[in-house]
Amino acid sequence: MTDEPDVIHLPGNPPLAVQWRRSSRAKRLSLKVSRLDATVTLTLPMRATRRSAMAFLSDRSDWLRDALAGLEGPLSVQPGALIPIEGQMTTLTPAAVKTARLEGTRLLAPQSRPVAATLAYLKLRARDRLAERVATHARALGRTPGKLTLRDTRSRWGSCTPSGDLMFSWRLIMAPAHILDYVAAHEVAHLVQMNHSAAFWAEVARLYPTHPEARRWLKAHGASLHRYRFTDE
Repeated sequence: MTDEPDVIHLPGNPPLAVQWRRSSRAKRLSLKVSRLDATVTLTLPMRATRRSAMAFLSDRSDWLRDALAGLEGPLSVQPGALIPIEGQMTTLTPAAVKTARLEGTRLLAPQSRPVAATLAYLKLRARDRLAERVATHARALGRTPGKLTLRDTRSRWGSCTPSGDLMFSWRLIMAPAHILDYVAAHEVAHLVQMNHSAAFWAEVARLYPTHPEARRWLKAHGASLHRYRFTDE
């Protein structure tokens, strides 16, 4: 363990905040810039000094700023914030309600805990929508899916285990409805083909013929769904 801070502030215009961590597996200093939320992470070998870390960052400051150019940082969800729900921008509005509910372009949330209630609402809505689309696609293939779980994964939007259990990112509820539908179809297709072969994509096309367009949307816009930060995440 160390008493050193876990964030290094690199001066410049603009100044940069770099998260850093030590790793017993690291053999050299390395930098990573997340395209999801523009977070910069520096990984150090156990014996590396803070001085060497600062020198490493100083030598690469121009590269860092170039890498960060055009990337959008995280958005803290607060009352009044705009949040996409099934592709439509809605305003988080504290109100005299017991649970969050959608009214037009406003998401009404309890005044005492608007952000936590919003997160709970999004997860519940995601579960309901995904369960319905999974059931529809599974019936079309004559298969029975296993357990459905939600997580906040960054490397994948969904997964299917060999036993048929399905996992999805709850953030899919922020994407347009047809994108969620495609991911549901994609994972259900794995109940027939546990691979990404031509036979698998034939099953996806059977369930969701316009899947190439949905895949393009996720590639272009999926990262933006990870920008939203909730206080109880």
